[in-house]
Amino acid sequence: MMNKQVRHIMTTDPIVVRPNQSVEEVSDMMVNQRIQQIPVVNEGKLVGMVTSYDLWKNTRQANDIQGKRIEDVMTTNVLKITPIDKVGTAAELFADQRFKTLPVVNLRNELKGVVTAFDVIRQAFNEEYEQPILYKKEFKDPLLSSAK
Repeated sequence: MMNKQVRHIMTTDPIVVRPNQSVEEVSDMMVNQRIQQIPVVNEGKLVGMVTSYDLWKNTRQANDIQGKRIEDVMTTNVLKITPIDKVGTAAELFADQRFKTLPVVNLRNELKGVVTAFDVIRQAFNEEYEQPILYKKEFKDPLLSSAK
């Protein structure tokens, strides 16, 4: 499993944002979609990552968010991997505890997908067990279901 290429487990159509999007818009998106890290893409090329931590650290005061764009708060020094890198490489980076999501790019720095720590865990689980034991593919939050 750890020798499998990342392209076999990555998400190929991740949610992305543009550098000129407002921090407020992206923050709302992250809350609504329950996402903590989003690749920042300009013309198909990866230019950064924005995380919930980036937003928190740069907008702790209510007025700090006004007029800010993602390019003002995103991380530009991003560790990335390629589709042919091994799942074990991603797992080792996740074990370092600094990353939860890695952008997957080609040699031209074009975003091809993302791989998350959860993708690695799910792959390891699915190789061990044919059918889910305690979960279903579509998890329904009981708190959200009862609110309707």
